[in-house]
Formats: sequence, C-alpha cells, structure tokens
Amino acid sequence: MAGVELHRLRKEFGAFVALEGLDLRVEEGEFVALLGPSGCGKTTTLRMLAGLEFPTAGEIRIGGRVVNDLPPARRDVAMVFQSYALYPHMTVAQNIAYPLKKRGVPRAERAAAVARVAELLQLTPLLDRRPRQLSGGQQQRVALGRALVRDPQVFLLDEPLSNLDAKLRAHMRAELIELHHRLGRTMIYVTHDQLEAMTMSDRIAVLSAGRLMQFDTPGAIYDRPANRFVAGFIGTPAMNLIEGRIAAGRFTGQGLDLPLAPGLPEGPAVLGVRPEHVTIGEGAQRGRVRVVEPTGHETIVIAELPGGALVTARAPARARPAIGEVLPLGLDPDGLHLFAADEEGARIDPAR
Repeated sequence: MAGVELHRLRKEFGAFVALEGLDLRVEEGEFVALLGPSGCGKTTTLRMLAGLEFPTAGEIRIGGRVVNDLPPARRDVAMVFQSYALYPHMTVAQNIAYPLKKRGVPRAERAAAVARVAELLQLTPLLDRRPRQLSGGQQQRVALGRALVRDPQVFLLDEPLSNLDAKLRAHMRAELIELHHRLGRTMIYVTHDQLEAMTMSDRIAVLSAGRLMQFDTPGAIYDRPANRFVAGFIGTPAMNLIEGRIAAGRFTGQGLDLPLAPGLPEGPAVLGVRPEHVTIGEGAQRGRVRVVEPTGHETIVIAELPGGALVTARAPARARPAIGEVLPLGLDPDGLHLFAADEEGARIDPAR
C-alpha cells in the first residue's frame, strides 16, 4: 500500500495542453475518483501514473519514490481498463495468472494466487471458461482479478463500469466498494459518472480542461462547490445558476429579489440553488411552469422566472402542476450559493 503525489504535473500533446499544473496527494489506502467531462485530463493523468504516458513537466511519486522515468513494470501499480483487455484465447484462470507468468512465478504459486483471487471475486466456477462465455459483469471481475493477483501498491481503474448496463453498474459499484474495504489498498478511479464518484470515493478530484477545480470529500463538493463549474457539474438535476447582482444586501436578477447574508461584496454575481432547495407552490417568487417530469419517487418541475431564466425544482411525487400555470416559488435561504460572474466563477462567501 502506498500514497500517490502529483506535483505541478503538466502534459502536452504538441500544441495542446492536456493537463496543466496538477497538484494532488492521495493518502495510503484512500479511494479517490478523478471526475470530469470528456477531454478534461483524467485518463491522461491515470496513464501517466501507470507509465503509459510520460509528463511534460512536474513530478509523480508513488510510495514516496519518484517514478517519472520508470517503466510500468517497475511502478508497482495495476491498471484496469475500460475495455477489460482480456485475452480471448485464454481461460479465466490463464487471464488472471498472466501477469504472474510474465514475472516467472512458478506454476504452483500461480495456481494458488489465482485460487485466492477467484474466491475473493466469486470467479471459482468460471475459471475454465473463455471471455466470450462470460457476461459483462463477469468479464469486469476477471479484469479486476488480473490486477489483484499482482498485489500492487496502487490500483488504477479507467472507467471500468462504463460498458455495463445501469443495473449491473449499480451491482459492480457495491462490489468495488466492498473490495476496497477488504483490501484497504490505494485506488484511483477515473469516471465521468458523478454517481459513481459520489457513492464510491473517499475524496473526489474534479477536473475541467486539464485543471483541478476542487479536491474534497463528496459531501463537501456537493454542499460547498468551490466554483461555478463544480456547482453546475455535480448534482442531478443540475444546480440552478441565475445571473444577477449583489447590492444593498440583496440578490436581484432574472425576476428574483432575495435577501442575502451580510458581508457579501457588491457587484455582478451568479446565484446557485439546487433543485431540492426550490419549493413549488409557496414562497415570495413567481414562476410559470414549463415542464413537468414524473419520475415515480418524485416530480421534476421546470419553471420560467419573469426574467426568462429557467429554474428546476424537485417536488413530491404527487405534485402535478399544469403546464403554463403561474405558481409561487420558494428558495431556501440556507441552500443559496453565490459565485463570481467572471470566467473563473469562484465561490463568494461573506467576509468574516
């Protein structure tokens, strides 16, 4: 088991900067998710940790050792790929044992290691099958087994559940969480799926356009997003973001007029409020219902403010407002977030 440190990591592909100045410290035994949209640099980061890409600048440490120039085999990490990358002509047992065979581990030791891993991942009845005879979830477990059998210090997982259907993804999430608790090993997990990141991780590193936006616990990222990008990216439905300005202790804009906590700087700002903090049918604001989406356990309502902005609210399942109906809206004062109106969109908090 080892920690991982990235210091001012930069990666260029010709004129394109894929990663810029990434600083990250993953503690021993921690499960960290790298989360962000396509092209944000998360897979590039993982590949540099694995030794499949080399940084343009910066430093990578695994277990306190600088590994920038080390080949993959000498980094003591194991990577699980999105495509599983199983050998179709080999059995499950042979696929799992392959890393040990490459190292020259004796046959008897290989067999014992495969048996241990197969029992851990409930693969024992499948050891004689080939990949084409397995379901997607079973193939995923074989790919995990091939990584586990190496007994690495760090596990690197690159969107390993993205090829599975929704039900199987939920099942495999639970299996990975249990596996991490049992092994206690450092795991770094790349995903674009915020549900995976929020439910599985000890901490989440949110990336955008090659830069780190926020690195914190799932709860902290959801409750106190560091900037407008994180606020809009985390949460389903997404946080409502409404342009306006702060003046005389109030936020005004797009038909909203709200009192604010004292000590906030005046000027242009963006108000954020999550759908669960918007109440339909009561409150001082007004909105015209544009969309009603029953989901079974709740109803998603989208209303248009007088200034044209759309606000999404989570309502009880029984709520069925009529399209076009003008209703009161309530915004929970404890659920309001404020962000700068500039490109960075940093969080605005009251002066202390």
